[in-house]
Amino acid sequence: MIRKMLIVDDEMEICEFLKSFFEDRDFKVATGHSGEEAIEKAASFQPDVILLDIQMPGMDGLKALKKIKENHPKMKVIMVTAVETEDKIEEAMRYGADNYITKPLSLEYLEKDVRDKIGFFSKTA
Repeated sequence: MIRKMLIVDDEMEICEFLKSFFEDRDFKVATGHSGEEAIEKAASFQPDVILLDIQMPGMDGLKALKKIKENHPKMKVIMVTAVETEDKIEEAMRYGADNYITKPLSLEYLEKDVRDKIGFFSKTA
């Protein structure tokens, strides 16, 4: 069974790197680069999990998270950011984030967390 993931980050290199990483692990991956795109693609692509950057120009990831969870309360959203502050963590959790991961990313931890959130385990695990 193919699982779908949406990766939203204003840094295109991060999106492409993570897209390639997760496609190699049997995920169908879409990307976006803004909070507005996150909301649109959450609705149209219906991912099992979203990796959502907090700091983006325009609508930030927290505002996008709030809107996504209002419209799709069961959708799993993992917040990703370079800046870890208690205020942002608390706000993300209050809006329904399923986890909060800081950059630089540990790919091993990220993959395990994604799989745990959606109950999707690799064929070799």
